[in-house]
Amino acid sequence: MEQIRISMPPAAARIIHRLEAAGHEAYIVGGCVRDSLLGREPGDWDITTSARPQEVKALFRRTIDTGIRHGTVTVMDGREGFEVTTYRLDGVYEDGRHPVNVEFTRSLSEDLKRRDFTINAMAYNETAGLVDEFDGIGDIRRRIIRCVGSPKERFGEDALRMMRALRFCAQLGFEAEVQTLGAVKKLAHTLDKISRERIQAELNKLLVSAHPGYFRLMYETGLTKVFIPEFDRLMEVPQHNPYHCYSVGEHTLRAVEEAPEDLTLRLTMLLHDIAKGWTGSTDEKGCDHFYGHAVEGAAWAEEFLRRLKYDNDTIRKVSLLVKWHDVRFVPAKKSIRRLMHAMGPETFPSFLAVYRADTMAKSEFARERILPQLKAAEELAGEILAEGSCLSLKELAVKGSDLIAAGMKPGPELGQELDRLLNLVIEDPSRNTRDYLMKQLAEVGQDKTDRDEI
Repeated sequence: MEQIRISMPPAAARIIHRLEAAGHEAYIVGGCVRDSLLGREPGDWDITTSARPQEVKALFRRTIDTGIRHGTVTVMDGREGFEVTTYRLDGVYEDGRHPVNVEFTRSLSEDLKRRDFTINAMAYNETAGLVDEFDGIGDIRRRIIRCVGSPKERFGEDALRMMRALRFCAQLGFEAEVQTLGAVKKLAHTLDKISRERIQAELNKLLVSAHPGYFRLMYETGLTKVFIPEFDRLMEVPQHNPYHCYSVGEHTLRAVEEAPEDLTLRLTMLLHDIAKGWTGSTDEKGCDHFYGHAVEGAAWAEEFLRRLKYDNDTIRKVSLLVKWHDVRFVPAKKSIRRLMHAMGPETFPSFLAVYRADTMAKSEFARERILPQLKAAEELAGEILAEGSCLSLKELAVKGSDLIAAGMKPGPELGQELDRLLNLVIEDPSRNTRDYLMKQLAEVGQDKTDRDEI
């Protein structure tokens, strides 16, 4: 077998050497070995050892009991922390998520057997080289994701591994091995045992991967039926109109692929047409329409994201973009200023990215009509920002205090008046002067007085 060398951080090497010097085995293991062999930069350097947790703690000055019940101690080297975990055997999984108990072992082979996929079941140190008992490196070369041992057993131990398998496919551009994929299809329903937070984490990793369109595998294996069954309906909804050439589901998958590598944007594209599953109608000419799907989709997206425990900022941004994704606009400065004001100038660049991704997943007819308008809108938005145009109340030349000083009372009418003045400025930015706006206020006050006298 060819000699494989992995360059590990000096701190990780020092920890391994100290453990070995004390008579223990120690290796880097799992994802850091996989990523090193793939030429990727590992995010973490995990270490596995034959030493018991207390033996690890006795060898190092600074340690943290990260998960000592499961054999994990974090060893600090300066400001760097390295998780060091004792070889272990997992007990029975009763809930499809966690082992009831773990048993420590002195056998590296037994520890590797419990891991999920062959590409994650490799270990390495400078003395022994690569330890690869399940041909993980062969699967890397074959570009497949394969379970260690029985796929049904691995997925039965932790149902989230099914999502992980497809997520690794998306990240690496690999295919799932036949038996592994078959087991996902048979056991997909058991994903309902998994917490929504863990499902969210795997969904996020897939969506920001190099191949987000692999979300299709989630649908084909039945996993979406568990956590987003509304998507399944989209795959069955046709779009018979000149702007589309795919079903709603196929369009959605292509739109996700067209979006930049950003979680908010890709979540938006996954959910942007979700309400087309229940808002469709067909006119007398056989053309399909989905009136109100953007507004209904925004409300549904907010509920779905809360269900999966997303943070409030992500929920707000995604639901706002879903709401606006289908708006029609004229590529003229006045129209673009109105749009930027309505959704917020800070949201507009994301809106443009969403609009482009949506358009690129439509028919050639749609792309020819929309892309030139989109390009013009991007250029106009740049000019508007460069000119420093007033787009919100904070840039308006008058404030509430000015209106109060002019005789208005605090309350809803004051806010309405500020909005009216802002709309005048959005129509014509040259109006954003204190003199002009206070004159408008005075004229409105005079008109009201005249009406009262009549």
